[in-house]
Amino acid sequence: MKQATKKLLTTGLLALTATPLLAEVNIYSSRQEGLIKPLLDKFTEQTGIEVNLVSGKDDALITRLSTEGKRSPADLLITADAGRLYRAKEANVLQPLKSDVVDAKVPANLRDSDDFWTGLTMRARPIFYVKGNVTEDELSTYEALTDAHWKGRICIRSSSNIYNQSLIASMIDANGENASEEFAKGLVANMARPPSGGDTDQLKAAAAGLCDIAIANTYYYGRLVNSDSAADNEVAAKLGVFWPNQGDRGTHVNVSGIAITKASKNVEESKQLIEFMLSTESQQWYSEVNNEYPVVAGVDASNALTNLGEFKADAVNLTVLGVNNEAAVKLMDRAGWK
Repeated sequence: MKQATKKLLTTGLLALTATPLLAEVNIYSSRQEGLIKPLLDKFTEQTGIEVNLVSGKDDALITRLSTEGKRSPADLLITADAGRLYRAKEANVLQPLKSDVVDAKVPANLRDSDDFWTGLTMRARPIFYVKGNVTEDELSTYEALTDAHWKGRICIRSSSNIYNQSLIASMIDANGENASEEFAKGLVANMARPPSGGDTDQLKAAAAGLCDIAIANTYYYGRLVNSDSAADNEVAAKLGVFWPNQGDRGTHVNVSGIAITKASKNVEESKQLIEFMLSTESQQWYSEVNNEYPVVAGVDASNALTNLGEFKADAVNLTVLGVNNEAAVKLMDRAGWK
């Protein structure tokens, strides 16, 4: 009996030893599950690495990582806007990302200057105008929107929005704080209404005749173009896009990005997933589904974005958007930007 038991234990131990533990990656993501899970499932199919996804709000996920500390199960953080990625870096919840693939594929300005995160997709924040009410020759730069010509004609969301904070942070880098504050004051003076709603609401407000100009991220427009709703399609059809500052620094751009957490216990698998998301197939899928520009050169953007035409993008390193965020928020407040 003892020999049988010993043989059973030995056999079981050998079997356990011979069976490799399943590799996995745990992600905290602010992207909607439907906009990322099919891509993660494809990664698992190709590599056998399981991916566990926890979705939530950007800042809440960063706070969660801080609270959990080294006990956090998260290996990766995916979030929108370089300003938030900078917050995560400053909160000391990330570790440097060392990948030759990332360095080779992603332009340096779309990565953290200290390699704590990399962009996965890019979006621009141009000027949308109502066709028939505005002509392109009336437009030139963001700064020119403070002209009295635009009084009561501009829709834009609140100063609490990170996308607007990052726009102003980029202007601080280009023009300095004083000039950026004067811009903010001039923009507030020309707003058609107090800021309300998200980017899509600004586009719909313009199409409805509440304003002639709206500032919004390109993927919100792409969603209207590709929507199954005829009403959304009609909104998009009424609007044109203008790429500001083509004669100098270029149109403001930002990223959705990814970083390996400081607590990660699956670093190599996490790097493998990041590199997978920078493959041509993944970049094309992301562009078609999310209406965001690929960060990898040579990969085609979605038809909705391609139809907007080519433009010169601001080439400032996006780390600056986080560095200047506090100053941007303060000057927007002083300018009365609600």
